[in-house]
Amino acid sequence: MLRPGKPSDIWFKPASSVVVATAIPNLTLLALGRLDLVMYTMAGSFCALYTHNLPYAARGRALAGVVLGMLAGVGIAMVAASLTSSAAVLVAVGALLAAAQKTLCDATRIGPPGHLIFTFISSATLFAPQAIEQVPGHLALTLGAGAVAWLVGMAPALVRPHGPERRAAARALRAAAAYVEAAGPGRERARPAAAAAVHAAWQSLLAAGARTAARRALERLVIRAEEALAAPSAADPAQLRSWAAGLRGTGAVPRPGGVRDAADDELLGVEVELAAAQSDRVSLWRRIGPGSPLLPIALRTAVGCALAGYASLALGVGRPYWALVTAASLYQANVTLTWNRGVQRVVGNLVGVLAFAAIAPLAHLSHAALIVCCLALAFGAEALIGRNYWLGSVCVTPMALLVTEFARFQAPGELMLDRVVDTLVGALLGVVAAIAVTNRRAADHIELAIDATDRARAQAEQALAAPLPTPGTLRPARRGLTAALVDLRTARDAAAGEWWQRALPEQRVLAAEQAGHRTLAATVRGLEHGERVRA
Repeated sequence: MLRPGKPSDIWFKPASSVVVATAIPNLTLLALGRLDLVMYTMAGSFCALYTHNLPYAARGRALAGVVLGMLAGVGIAMVAASLTSSAAVLVAVGALLAAAQKTLCDATRIGPPGHLIFTFISSATLFAPQAIEQVPGHLALTLGAGAVAWLVGMAPALVRPHGPERRAAARALRAAAAYVEAAGPGRERARPAAAAAVHAAWQSLLAAGARTAARRALERLVIRAEEALAAPSAADPAQLRSWAAGLRGTGAVPRPGGVRDAADDELLGVEVELAAAQSDRVSLWRRIGPGSPLLPIALRTAVGCALAGYASLALGVGRPYWALVTAASLYQANVTLTWNRGVQRVVGNLVGVLAFAAIAPLAHLSHAALIVCCLALAFGAEALIGRNYWLGSVCVTPMALLVTEFARFQAPGELMLDRVVDTLVGALLGVVAAIAVTNRRAADHIELAIDATDRARAQAEQALAAPLPTPGTLRPARRGLTAALVDLRTARDAAAGEWWQRALPEQRVLAAEQAGHRTLAATVRGLEHGERVRA
């Protein structure tokens, strides 16, 4: 639970981006002598943490959505704070906001750091003194800082316009090589991760925009990774790793040997799938509406955050939003993961409070020193959180405490005591809410995922049954089946960690996965046969 792992291969991108996006408005406010407004600019600056895994065409849209979502959350919090001083009402608003933010982030699959930053900012804003006539000006500061974050997030496109797609293709090739090299039970364990990496690479390429020559070359490499999963005995892991290494930097995309110059027929399936993806988009309402598997998690979040906030008020803690945010940070796909996150959160926060005790004297030297400390902690948090959540919390906790001091320096002892109490209260009641609010839909979602996998397999087998299968029919069918298998594994893993539910259909899941992977292998043989006949 506390063992450090390997960091993300792009951890330095959100880490450096948030430092730059935060430094620009903070230093501007320091020069103007208005550091009391840092909380509003930081709301926009923290948007720079998001969307670094997306290709730039999709990143521009998604990052703009993040900024608007942050603006909406902060705006609601400001208006609520200006209309009432009742802490009980503000806790209720914070709990509902946290549930909505969790649901929307999961539904849109925005990626890390998920809803936590939205909830942290909006909850803190709820308990900041506010007058209704100040709201437009403060929202303008958030929007301005968000615009800076958008520019920072998009700036690498000027240097490496295909960087995200290249990284996604390289991950798929390395995962396929690891799968090919594995043996026995190890290969079975490696297969879901490899399939997910290939699926993510296709998602990245399909969202990248215009299909330039470089992207078409990347598509051919991902096709090779896909074929290695379906026919591992015929794949060369050293070659797969060599292609992955060749995708570093900005050089030419490696070209697999044996690919004909007129290989556009090989990519015809990509054209078909891209057209289908544009017409088959699932609406946001279908993802969060009645019957959505996200709703039990949203209810857990609302209940847990409300319980934590009200318990903090009852104990007389001056900042109940810390307990609320602690509870909100726990909720994962199931109870088991939520419990793990609770332990990590408590350990990280307690160590982080001790780190604050060591850093506070330095930060109190001047406002410039305070800014530098916050920037260093923001970088450290992103550098460590990918290794384990508790390690990132060691930096996030003192940074959150220092943020409260931009308006005025405060007694460290009082801040530390409040933070410890709120951490323990929020973690305890957050886990209690996760256990009490059962998620019966997790098992139902497995049934739906099995049915979707069976339908995708039937479509692939129908394409195989054609007298002369073509890439235009087989490749989209195969990628659809791969996506269904990835979703099935995700649904199974989520349900396996839930408590108080009926037995899971493990045998049906296993049978669906085995049949699906057999069909994937058959599609490779079908393509090879079709290409020989056409040649």
